[in-house]
Amino acid sequence: MPSKVSCLYLLTVVCWASALWYLSVSRPSTSYMGQMTIPLRKLPKVNKNATFNNIRTRSLNPHDFGYIINEEKKCEAEPPFLVSLISTTHKEFDARQAIRETWGDETTFPDVRLVTLFLLGRSTDPVLNQMVEQESQIFHDIVVEDFIDSYHNLTLKTLMGMRWVATYCSKAQYVLKTDSDIFVNMENLIFNLLKPTTKPRRRYFTGYVINGGPIRDMRSKWYMPRDLYPESKYPPFCSGTGYIFSADVAELIYKTSLHTRLLHLEDVYVGVCLRKLGIHPFQNSGFNHWKMAYSLCRYRRVVTVHQISPEEMHRIWNDMTSKKHLKC
Repeated sequence: MPSKVSCLYLLTVVCWASALWYLSVSRPSTSYMGQMTIPLRKLPKVNKNATFNNIRTRSLNPHDFGYIINEEKKCEAEPPFLVSLISTTHKEFDARQAIRETWGDETTFPDVRLVTLFLLGRSTDPVLNQMVEQESQIFHDIVVEDFIDSYHNLTLKTLMGMRWVATYCSKAQYVLKTDSDIFVNMENLIFNLLKPTTKPRRRYFTGYVINGGPIRDMRSKWYMPRDLYPESKYPPFCSGTGYIFSADVAELIYKTSLHTRLLHLEDVYVGVCLRKLGIHPFQNSGFNHWKMAYSLCRYRRVVTVHQISPEEMHRIWNDMTSKKHLKC
């Protein structure tokens, strides 16, 4: 009969061999491929976060990220006229607060129902995640999905917004997608462009339309590898700094994305989905994807202005709201 010492030695050898075998087997990882930071995932499982039941199986791009923070009851009381989806990052609390206190205030127009939501992924810093969780408990205007929040995952963030509207707010009339450094002239947007008293549009998409092609210079922020997008031209697309679409388009884009290869340039990717849907974005000169020096009359004519700090946001908003009686 083997001694206790020899048995223990044999058991140790077997355990080490098992551990080495386990480590040597290839398995799904959270490494990132190419220019994108999208984790490799298995095909989606049916769970509480499932969105649609009538989508074809074996999706090219299963958006199976669960909600970490959700506001699923935001539209239950009354369907909003406009949902504002604002792409933001964890550290931009000042920008979010400035928007809440200015153009993103849901109570600005008593006769027009507005919903404001800030979109985030998951931070790699647990402290930032906890701070956003606490912020969410106070304001109830944050939605977070379980993907890494990064520049190259902006496409996932926009698709998260599309999915949320299609799932929880499908009876809204219009949706604004914008960024946290954008000033929005809500009065101009709502009453001069969208016009609540008119019949809601369908398959509608507008903003600052760009007609361009991929940049092949690897040093560029907007570099597009040829193997990811081999065509020489992009379809017409709206600058991601701000665009408006009818709420029915949210579900159409989300469903189309499930079978459309992901691109890290969010606005280009939305344009690719629109081309598949046969929806042509309308040019609107009120959407500016650059910074403009402030003047009251100039800002009254625009819908969006880029690169506005939280301090500027307050100053512009206060000036415009206090001088409505002045004529240009």
